[in-house]
Amino acid sequence: MNPIEPRRPLILVVDDEADVLEEVAAILADARYRCRCCTSAEDAVEAAAADPPDLIISDINLQGHSGLEMCERIKEDEALRDVPVMFLSGAQIPDIIRRSHAVGGTYYLRKPFDREVLLELIEKALWMPHLVASHVSQQ
Repeated sequence: MNPIEPRRPLILVVDDEADVLEEVAAILADARYRCRCCTSAEDAVEAAAADPPDLIISDINLQGHSGLEMCERIKEDEALRDVPVMFLSGAQIPDIIRRSHAVGGTYYLRKPFDREVLLELIEKALWMPHLVASHVSQQ
């Protein structure tokens, strides 16, 4: 990496559907983000702990543990607590948006999704930890 070029954000994408992972990874690559993909909540927690991402995008309905459970585990880890988690899901569960926010989710985008809306929410989510850190340092 060129020392003058800023570090490209790393986004961890978690979905058990290969076509969704491929689509999101292609969108992120086109937008010049670094991307890592996982197909389970367990793999995502391990990957995040090994190399903390700048953002996590996760489905809610995953094999094994749900994306909501994964988010709770991520938020319990002090090193990962400030990593924003965006849910990208087709889940039709009652109160799913409220439940996703209750476990620490930043945004919820329903599948099928619009590419431009996804990229806009990613930009907003990536600024959040910086704003929080800035606010804390000013107190």
